[in-house]
Amino acid sequence: MLNLKSKCVALLAGATLTAGGVFAQDSKALIDALVKKGILTTDEAVQISNEVKNAQVAQDVSTSGIKALKKLTVSGRLQIQYAGLGTDINGAAAQPPDTNHFFLRRIYWGFKADLTDNWSGTFNYDFAGSTFDAAFVTWKQSDALAIDVGLKKVPFVWDEFYTSSDIRAIERSPTTRYFVESNNGRRLGAGSYRVGVYAGGTQNGVFYNFAVTDPERDESFTGVASAGNKGSNTLAYWGNLGYADKFDGGNYRIGASIGVLPDQGGKVVGAGDDLTVYGVYGELQSGGLFLRGEYMWSQNDHGASATRDADSWGYYLMPCYRIGNLEGVLRYSYIDSDGRGVDLGDGVRSAPSGGTMDKLSEWFVGGNYYWHGNDTKLQLGYIHAETKDTVTGGAAKATSDGVRSQMQINF
Repeated sequence: MLNLKSKCVALLAGATLTAGGVFAQDSKALIDALVKKGILTTDEAVQISNEVKNAQVAQDVSTSGIKALKKLTVSGRLQIQYAGLGTDINGAAAQPPDTNHFFLRRIYWGFKADLTDNWSGTFNYDFAGSTFDAAFVTWKQSDALAIDVGLKKVPFVWDEFYTSSDIRAIERSPTTRYFVESNNGRRLGAGSYRVGVYAGGTQNGVFYNFAVTDPERDESFTGVASAGNKGSNTLAYWGNLGYADKFDGGNYRIGASIGVLPDQGGKVVGAGDDLTVYGVYGELQSGGLFLRGEYMWSQNDHGASATRDADSWGYYLMPCYRIGNLEGVLRYSYIDSDGRGVDLGDGVRSAPSGGTMDKLSEWFVGGNYYWHGNDTKLQLGYIHAETKDTVTGGAAKATSDGVRSQMQINF
């Protein structure tokens, strides 16, 4: 503990040292001189040095200075992956080249500004994908009601609601990817990022989320700034309703969701074909056990061809068990495209193409090691995926096998 005399010296030294960069450069020499003259003890000198350093850091950090700003939070996420996957097509004379590559999966940099009167703004950008992850303004009345305006994920598919820092099987399920990622004539493009107005909240265990958005998924610079066109100017509607509660040693959650997307069905969006998607899900955590399952289905006008609709459906089931820092993960996913078509790469990220077929299944077996929860962790898993049957019902098969790993730091 510094005595009165030492405190006065510390204040004088601190004021001098933090006045500018020139004085700060001589801080060590000044403190050493005070110790030599017997004014400060060695312990007091160390304490003062630390306080001066902290003061200098605080001086170097500034904001816009607006009176409404209460807190500014800076966040980041870095994920480095390796994918080693090979695809084998039954009966093919030549096989597709394997995937064998390290790459940066995500490089997030984000800010959240908490303002007075329950207002806040959130911004997050992925430099690896050159895409926005979030860009919205929030007004929060209470836990029962918050309204967001801007770009965020729509309330469809619980797997999508989970932050990318907490995906236990490294990538989201093939079923999720098939339903929510951009329409390529096979995937449905019925979820994820959209610009619009969102409302949600929770009270007494009941939670809800509703949204009115642009119909198309897009998180690129040009996409989020576009005023649309005749094929994307009919609004989409989303809803999610569920219940969550805790019990001794655990918690659970159940819910259902729907998305209504006019003009977003068919093989090519904007041709007047409508798409409606549905989902139900459940989640349980008890001790070291974590279990999640989800079922999704669709009604897609002319989704298979110009003369045939498609009611694609699928599900996944994922049990996990954690002991200490180590967690084991098992996941099974299944997709039936109902004649619309699915490729291995549509569901299994980085998998070489196996051609368009009607059904896809995947087994993921892996483990996660947590040094500091999701803030520092290593993930590793083995993947076996299979597509089968042509969209017209003929016999066909392709398989993809390999490993995926990921190192993550999150702050």
